Amino acid sequence: MDELEQVLGGVGPRLRALRKQNGVTLAGLSELTGISVSTLSRLESGARKPTLELLLPLAKAYRVPLDELVGAPPTGDPRLHPRPIKRYGQTILPLTRRPGGVQAFKHIIPAGRPGEPKPQSHEGYEWLYVLNGRLRLLLGEHDLVLNAGEVAEFDTRVPHWFGSADARAVEFLSLFGPQGERLHVRARHRR
Repeated sequence: MDELEQVLGGVGPRLRALRKQNGVTLAGLSELTGISVSTLSRLESGARKPTLELLLPLAKAYRVPLDELVGAPPTGDPRLHPRPIKRYGQTILPLTRRPGGVQAFKHIIPAGRPGEPKPQSHEGYEWLYVLNGRLRLLLGEHDLVLNAGEVAEFDTRVPHWFGSADARAVEFLSLFGPQGERLHVRARHRR
C-alpha cells in the first residue's frame, strides 16, 4: 500500500509541472478537459486523489501516455513490438503509440499484380513518402505514380486509393491526422 501511495502522491507535482511546461492556466486546462478549476487545483496540490476518470482527459490534453502521467514503474522490455495490420492486401506497421494527433505508419505492398482500385474517402489529412518501389496514387480525378523519394499530401475527404504501380513491391511511410491536421514544413533559411 505504501508503494501505491507514493505513486499517487507523485501525480500532483507531475500534473503541475506538465501544465507549467505547456504554458496552460488552470482555467485553460479546465476548458480543454471539462474538469473544474477547483478539482484541477486540488489534484495538483494532492488534496484530491487521482482517478482514471480525471486522468484520462488530462493524458489526452497533454498528449502523454497514462503511464507517464502517473509515473508508473517500468514494466520490463522497453522495445516496441508493433503488431502489423493486414489490410487491403498490404502490411501496415503502426510507428506511433500515443493516442490522437498525427499517427505514423509504414506500409508494405507485396510484389504481385496490383488489385482493382477501390477509392475511399474519410475525415483526415495524409502525407506519403515512398521508400522503395513505385506507388500508384489515385486521388480524385488524378492518377499519379510516385517513385522512391517522392512525397504526396492530400485531404482524405477526396476519394483516394494507393497500390503498386507495377508488379514489384512498394514500401512507403504515411503520416495521418484524423482531425485534418496538416504537416508544417519549415523552410530553410537563405544565406
